[in-house]
Amino acid sequence: MSEKNEEMPLCHEQKHRNEAEFKDLIHRLNRIEGQVRGVRRMVEEEHYCVEVLTQVSAIQSALNSFNKVLLGNHIRSCVVEDIRQGNDEVIEELLKTIQKIMK
Repeated sequence: MSEKNEEMPLCHEQKHRNEAEFKDLIHRLNRIEGQVRGVRRMVEEEHYCVEVLTQVSAIQSALNSFNKVLLGNHIRSCVVEDIRQGNDEVIEELLKTIQKIMK
């Protein structure tokens, strides 16, 4: 097992993602970034408040969706691996993380 840890960094230090996961997360972040730039333009162009608020709500929804995907990936990889290796402390970390993102 120690050989495996030397080859692959622990999730706590660095997370290697497969190409599909990486591309999906980057694609989501690029879309969110574009939405934020769009809201900035709307404010600069003095759009009606309700229009801006609607777009901000869409950004929040996209961020929530990103969090759900990232959290699911984290549970299926890092958390499962830590539990298999006997590190039950990861459960407390997961619970604290969920509490933070649900504020």
